[in-house]
Amino acid sequence: MSILVVGSVAYDGIKSPAGSVDRVLGGSATYFSISASFFTQVRVVAVVGDDFSKEDEQILRDRKVDLTGLQRVPGKSFFWRGEYNENLNEAHTLATELNVFEKFEPQIPDAYKDSDYLFLANIDPVLQMGVRNQMSKSMLVGCDTMNYWINSKPNELAEILKKVDVLLINDGEARMLGKTASLPRAAQKILAHGPRVLVIKHGEYGATAFFKEAGMHPFRAPALPVEEVVDPTGAGDCFAGGFMGYIAAQTELNREVFKRAMFFGGVMGSFAVEKFGPERFKTLKRSEIDARFELFRELSHLED
Repeated sequence: MSILVVGSVAYDGIKSPAGSVDRVLGGSATYFSISASFFTQVRVVAVVGDDFSKEDEQILRDRKVDLTGLQRVPGKSFFWRGEYNENLNEAHTLATELNVFEKFEPQIPDAYKDSDYLFLANIDPVLQMGVRNQMSKSMLVGCDTMNYWINSKPNELAEILKKVDVLLINDGEARMLGKTASLPRAAQKILAHGPRVLVIKHGEYGATAFFKEAGMHPFRAPALPVEEVVDPTGAGDCFAGGFMGYIAAQTELNREVFKRAMFFGGVMGSFAVEKFGPERFKTLKRSEIDARFELFRELSHLED
């Protein structure tokens, strides 16, 4: 099964207690697609400038990511600079340069319109809606958003949430969107207005899935302790990639599949933080992913 992801392919400048990099491949669509590519075929719609290097493009091609939908336009690629202090769950933004991303209008190639799964990465909900309207045949649609869109475009965000199946956000965003400090209550409010499944990410503390369907109780997946977190950037997108990628590789959708998808999301997020940018994925093997999944399973007593 194929997944189409629409989001950003960018460059990041990052500083953390483990060191720093001035310019490394980043972006939501980059991390998602690399992570999901270990499970299924991935297609990308994004925009980059003429500064986007062949070497960085090759990182995606090495994972057999379909880049037919990657637009190249004159100018500079989206750039973000951030810093992490002792609290590695919180990034401090130092600079955001939208560059060519400012005028990004996603156009879905005809060859992509048969994609079985769709993931709307963290972009303007107006753009997300435009993509969703072009992809009416997708079996399952996942979506991400952030506090900026929750505050600045609440009505537009509310409309797109009516047309997605799974929403993946962090706990702060869930409280903001649900307008309550209680995560269970926030989840109930969010599910009442759209998605069938809500996945709330808790950073180093794992993630919780809430289900709209009656009788499907919330499920909590732990995080695997990582000895040294080098760079948390993109961990959430890698979680989403592992989550959606695993689902796309299955023959049916049910609660057990979603539970295991939560674990594979955590696995991919745990690899992401081990090095700056997507560097860890250059050498990652599927056998390592499966071995780490077993560690997660034993940690939580998840049955075979």
